[in-house]
Amino acid sequence: MNESYFQSIAQATKERGEVTWKTPSNIALVKYWGKKENQIPANPSISFTLDTCSTITRLEYLKRDSYSETFDIQFFFENSLKPSFLPKIEQFFERIFPYMPFLKDYKFVIHSANSFPHSSGIASSASGMGAMALCLMSLEKELNPEISEDFFFQKASFLARLGSGSACRSIQGPVVVWGSNDSFVGSSDLIGIQHPYELHSVFKTYQDTILLVDKGEKQVSSTAGHDLMYSHPFADKRFEQAHQNLDKLKQIFKVGNLDEFIAIVESEALTLHAMMMTSYPYFILMKPNTLEIINRIWEYRIKCNSKVCFTLDAGANVHVLYPEHEKTSVLEFIKNELIAFCQNGQYICDQVGSGAKKL
Repeated sequence: MNESYFQSIAQATKERGEVTWKTPSNIALVKYWGKKENQIPANPSISFTLDTCSTITRLEYLKRDSYSETFDIQFFFENSLKPSFLPKIEQFFERIFPYMPFLKDYKFVIHSANSFPHSSGIASSASGMGAMALCLMSLEKELNPEISEDFFFQKASFLARLGSGSACRSIQGPVVVWGSNDSFVGSSDLIGIQHPYELHSVFKTYQDTILLVDKGEKQVSSTAGHDLMYSHPFADKRFEQAHQNLDKLKQIFKVGNLDEFIAIVESEALTLHAMMMTSYPYFILMKPNTLEIINRIWEYRIKCNSKVCFTLDAGANVHVLYPEHEKTSVLEFIKNELIAFCQNGQYICDQVGSGAKKL
C-alpha cells in the first residue's frame, strides 16, 4: 500500500447534501511522539478507542456554479462561527486535495461539537479530524458508490492522519495500531489498523475514567512538541523502546496479563512526559495535581490489590484505566480520593468503544 492507492476517481456529480458522523477520541497505550514529513510517525503506537469522548460533525455541501482555485468553507464549533479555526481546516483540505480533487467543486458548511473540553489533552484533534475525514468519505461514496467498506475506512484513516496523526486511530476500534511494526501484520505508517490478533475479553470492556486536572489549553501544542523530537538526544532510544513495548503488548493482549499491561502503559506515559522535559526547549505539561493523583493510584493499587493504572496524553489530565469488574470499587476510590484534585471536581467516565458511527 502506498499513497497512490488512495487516489480518487470520483466526479463531482451530486448537487447538494449533508452527512453527520460521531467519532470517538482514543487514548494511546504505546505513545507516538515525533513525526516525519507528511504526518508519518517516527515510531508505531497502539491505542484504545474510546466511546463517550467524541466529536459530532455535520458536513453540508453544495455544488458551486463554477470551479475555483480556493476552498469555500464555513466552520462552526459548538454553534459559533469560528474563522480562527479555518487555517487548520484549510491546511487539512490542501493536504487531502490530491486524493479528493472534487473538494474545490463544492461549498462546505461544517458544524462540529465535542463531548469534552477542547485542547485539554483528550485528543480533540483526533476525534475532530476523524469525524471530518469520515464526512468527506461519505461524500466520496455518494460520488463513487463502488467504494468498498474496507476501502472506505482505510481511506478515512489515511485522510484523518493528514489532519492529525493520532486521528487515524479514531476511525475504528476497540484497539488500533498505527505505524509499521514487524509484530503486527498489515501495520502501516499511512493508516491505523484494527488489532489483527486475538484480544482477551478483559480488554474489550476496559474502563477509562478521565480526570480533568486542567481544562485550559496546553501551553505547548502537540505539533510543537513533536517537532522537538528532531533534535532530541534520546530520540533513537525512545523509538526503539516503542517497538519493544508494542512487541510485548501483542502477547499481553492475547493472554490478559494485567500486571505486565500496567507496567508498559504507565512506563509509556511517564516516558512521553520525560521526552518533553528533556527536549530543548524543555516543558512540563503535568500539574502538581497530576502527580498527586498518580501517587494515590499507586497507593490504592498496593493496598487493594487492584489492577487500576494510569496513562497520560500530552496534557495534565489523567486517564484512569481499569478492568470492568473493578468498576464499582475504582469509581468509589475516584470519588473519595481523586476528584478533589480535578478542576471543579470534573471527570468523564468512558470505556473502550467500537469506533465511529454515522448518524
